Parts: sequence; structure tokens; C-alpha cells
Amino acid sequence: MDIVRVFGSNLKRYRTALGLSQEAFAEKCGLHRTYISAIECYRRSIALENVQRIADALEIEPYKLFVEDKDELHS
Repeated sequence: MDIVRVFGSNLKRYRTALGLSQEAFAEKCGLHRTYISAIECYRRSIALENVQRIADALEIEPYKLFVEDKDELHS
């Protein structure tokens, strides 16, 4: 499992399900848009504090950002 890819994919999936742009989401969780973009493009690992901020902004439990989507493996 590539944890950076799993996290980035999950972040993008949950964010788009809420109908939020990267910019709107970044503002909601107090991070920069380019930081969110880098995570979603698998170019950045993140600190645990930011995992919590992102999960809070998505209104989900943090562990859900680390659960691999098995359907994505077959795409």
C-alpha cells in the first residue's frame, strides 16, 4: 500500500463529495490551497496534526483517510 497515494485519493474523494474546491476546503481547514493540491497529487506527506485538521474539516474520523479503496486498485 502506498499510504501517500491512499491518503491523497481519499482526501480528494471526500472533498469533492462535499462539493468543495481545493481553495474552499483549504480555507475551511486553515491550510494553503497549494498544500492541499500537493497532497491530492501525491507529492506531499503530512504531519499528524494536519491529518486531524483535514479530518475535522471533512467531518470524518481520521482513520477513514487511510483506508484503501479496493475498487480504485482495479481502475
